[in-house]
Amino acid sequence: MRNATPPPTRGGDVVPGLHPGRRPRRGRRVLVALLAVVLVLLLGAAGVVAWLASSIGGDIGRIPDAFRGLDASARPAGFGGTTFLLVGTDTRADEPTTGTDAAAGVDAGSQRSDVIMLGTIAPDGHTASVVSIPRDSWVDIPGRGMNKINAAYAYGGAPLLIATVEELTGVRVDHFGVVDFAGFTSLVDSVGGIDVTVAQATSNAGVDFAAGPNHLDGAQALAYVRQRYDLPGGDLSRAARQQNAIKALLDRVQDTARTDPAALYAFATSVGDAVSVDDSLSNTGLVQLALQARDLRAGNMAFVTAPVSGLGREGAQSVVYLDRGRGADLWAAVRNGTVPAYADRYPSDALSDTPS
Repeated sequence: MRNATPPPTRGGDVVPGLHPGRRPRRGRRVLVALLAVVLVLLLGAAGVVAWLASSIGGDIGRIPDAFRGLDASARPAGFGGTTFLLVGTDTRADEPTTGTDAAAGVDAGSQRSDVIMLGTIAPDGHTASVVSIPRDSWVDIPGRGMNKINAAYAYGGAPLLIATVEELTGVRVDHFGVVDFAGFTSLVDSVGGIDVTVAQATSNAGVDFAAGPNHLDGAQALAYVRQRYDLPGGDLSRAARQQNAIKALLDRVQDTARTDPAALYAFATSVGDAVSVDDSLSNTGLVQLALQARDLRAGNMAFVTAPVSGLGREGAQSVVYLDRGRGADLWAAVRNGTVPAYADRYPSDALSDTPS
């Protein structure tokens, strides 16, 4: 059946910064939306937990009413850990669209989400997982029927995307965060760049990536995570690159924490400038999360992509069909804190050391 592209709607969750009169520029897509969780994890790793969290918490943009209208009795039960739903969206401006650097007046529901990830900190605070959900996944959107999962954000902003993800996964979303490409580049630059290993030589947006190790500044890292053409898995390969960049950023910041606390503080303040999170995450909540995750290291994080059974078309749309059977195992692993064991069982779903 043919599904029309959903019209922009005002979702009510105001994220500062978009300019409604501007047309989207091709490729200027919002990227790597796990940075709200990165903040929490790195605060703990730095050993400056409560002070740093409380000192920069007021600089982080807040998204009002991200959980508006969700029926608490119908939502999945919590499991003792903390789960963030993190998105990137199609940007409409060169200026920041999230965080405190953004201008006022953005309606997040006017865009489709380009990156969708679930970041979960286990109850013990020692392990965490990052699960990418392909943006073209063909799912049931509550009240709207079957469509690509990224249409949920365009239809109803954060509340509808949260409801869609919770229905798909059975995982309760505790917090919601958004970041744009401008924020991503500034974060990478704030730590002096990131190091990634590339499986085969490629190029994108005027940047050449050699097979093997590559050191990337913010602009080069943006080209790396944005590439999808000339990669064997298209959007799936791009999702792996996004996860790889997150892992590299975590590694870099943890190294910085050991050698240059001042640089770590600069990174933390740049997170405050680039990232927006839901307004239920108070400064006190940031401190509590940082304390919970103070022993977490990048090596204890599992990165996987929701399992896919195939690609196809629904009307004029190219879509991704999720493997519901294996997916049930994955979502149970998220709830149980056993995603590393899942990744061992299904290595094709896990982030490799050298993604395409």
